[in-house]
Amino acid sequence: PRLQERLHQGSTEKVLNMVYGVVQSVRAALKYRGGWRGLFEHMYTNGDYPFKQGTYMGSDTAGNRYYENRVDYAIGQHRWVEPGDIHNFDSSSIPPEWHGWMTSMNDAPPVQEEEFIAEGLKHVPPLCVSNAPDASHVGHQEEMFHFHNMHNQSQVRSRGYGIGNPIVGLPPHAKDSYYTQPGSPYNDASIRPLTVIGDLDEKTGGGRPFKSTKWKERLMTPEEKEAESRQRETDAI
Repeated sequence: PRLQERLHQGSTEKVLNMVYGVVQSVRAALKYRGGWRGLFEHMYTNGDYPFKQGTYMGSDTAGNRYYENRVDYAIGQHRWVEPGDIHNFDSSSIPPEWHGWMTSMNDAPPVQEEEFIAEGLKHVPPLCVSNAPDASHVGHQEEMFHFHNMHNQSQVRSRGYGIGNPIVGLPPHAKDSYYTQPGSPYNDASIRPLTVIGDLDEKTGGGRPFKSTKWKERLMTPEEKEAESRQRETDAI
């Protein structure tokens, strides 16, 4: 009986501790998220990080906020992003510079890159004289342009010819933003202008132009083909 009482008492204490921990987590999350609205809003977007608390590391132009906590969470879970637009967000909404930090490819977030590189150069002795215009291996970086904070430009395309894409804000008849390789039929530099070499209805005002001999044969009727064959035989005689 005593053993059963102890086991029952121990299980009761575990349940109480679990409930107490949940209550404390909810209280901390309410304070951290600014109330029930903020908590439910973040629970709607992701069921994990509403109860996560960390150090604010910065934000991007889309309003996405980045946090880090190396004490309470394991590597791989210690960095996370809270979207600025909770209704239109996916992994491609994270810009490349922050993606490198999120996946632990970079130790410093983008807002601290210059300080990080400057501090690292203090501990790297110069081996020889260099005339390089850049002080670090980062070198020249092109300015990045994006459309409606969409860094994956393959998403910025029309949903049909001339209708645009209201989901991403692309107006009708606007050009798609994604890159096309040379030789692609969608690449302007690869589109050859149509050159007409003749018209089967030239005597009657035109209507069946052709750009090559093979194209001419496709447009001709059986009667026209037979007449042309007879004309060739007559010319040969």
